[in-house]
Amino acid sequence: MAFSTFSGGIHPPENKGPSEGKAFSNLSVPQLCYIPLQQHVGKPAKPIVEEGETVREGQLIGLADGYISANVHASVPGKVVKIAEHPTVYSKRGMCVLIEAQGAFSTSGKPLESIKWESMSGLELLNRVAEAGVVGLGGAAFPTQVKLHPPRNRQIDTLIVNGSECEPYLTVDDMLMRTFPGEIVEGIRIVMKILGISKALIGVEKNKPHAIASLKKKIAELAPPENIGVAALKTKYPQGAEKQLIYSLTRREVPSGGLPMDTATVVQNVGTIFAVREAVALGKPLFERYITVTGPLVKNPGNYKVRLGSLIADVIEECGGLVAEPAKIIMGGPMCGVALDGMDVPVVKGTSGILVLGHADVRPMDYLPCIRCGRCVAVCPAGLVPNEMANAIEKGRLDLVEPSRPFDCIMCGSCSYVCPSRRPLSHFIKLAQEKLRRRQKE
Repeated sequence: MAFSTFSGGIHPPENKGPSEGKAFSNLSVPQLCYIPLQQHVGKPAKPIVEEGETVREGQLIGLADGYISANVHASVPGKVVKIAEHPTVYSKRGMCVLIEAQGAFSTSGKPLESIKWESMSGLELLNRVAEAGVVGLGGAAFPTQVKLHPPRNRQIDTLIVNGSECEPYLTVDDMLMRTFPGEIVEGIRIVMKILGISKALIGVEKNKPHAIASLKKKIAELAPPENIGVAALKTKYPQGAEKQLIYSLTRREVPSGGLPMDTATVVQNVGTIFAVREAVALGKPLFERYITVTGPLVKNPGNYKVRLGSLIADVIEECGGLVAEPAKIIMGGPMCGVALDGMDVPVVKGTSGILVLGHADVRPMDYLPCIRCGRCVAVCPAGLVPNEMANAIEKGRLDLVEPSRPFDCIMCGSCSYVCPSRRPLSHFIKLAQEKLRRRQKE
């Protein structure tokens, strides 16, 4: 059987075994919660609470500041101890609301009243998503209400749901689809109503047969009035990248410098869809999420529900601690995740996983000159020539980089992965992008 895919890409070891198939467990509520006001792309939220104030679980504590911003809510009830700078995944000096947990929980462990959303307008549903502070949970953390409100001159006809989870080690999306297929289908229907469309495609890599079966079974049982399909995709990285996923499922190509909406599609991760459903159907803000905690050094790897604002150190301790000194701690997966300076960083909305690697798993950073083997060109899913761009940026020749479409790079890291000289090609291209942006502003 042929499975849908795209050109290029790589096949790194999946390493999903330690957490694959492990049911979700709830981690303890942290005594101290460090809730960043920047948990999304765009402007940080503005704090609307004061030190010494008592807050409820799920209370709005940070108000979206501008069009591309997102609300932030208290993940625990308690007292606002401090509003101050603290290291986050976005900044070494990110502004955080520090809450000491105390008092009653108004949401946790209690059945939430289901809201009849079908009779609401698309705008009312969109407002509920914005109020709940939902952002992209696949890692990008782009405010969801912006993505679900395309300009009037852009016609959308298809919702694409990203269930590929092509990053090695991570299994949280797989377990979401296995555990909550009905909730995900309902979330898809909500998003379709917001967009005013009647077609959706869920793309899942073929290495997740249980997730595919669960979704197909639930769709058949519910018989939704909308056209919702599930497509099995070839297992290949970066199958879950927006442009590549759109092409795999629709054969539509996002133009150079364009956006997914240029192909009449909107892409949402399954975790985001799940959060949309909780926001709309249950009235629950986004103050907790499911993540994968894994890696060869984690004593009890698995899939967990965690409060936003929990420190990485506390999460790892609850997972049994580490069996050895770590060489690298990554928020997310090994290909697109962010390496952290330490474990005092809090979990945020975009935290899909915590990966702890040992010294045997981290290759040296020293690299050699390009040998012009062409492997990076063969695997680039964006059709770029990474080695030429990297060579040019090393020489400071931005004039040679700009015509090579550096902004079409999706930062998947495939080129760096296959380079026999271990050249950090993605890093060079990112550097080129930053320099070109600065030059454009001057």
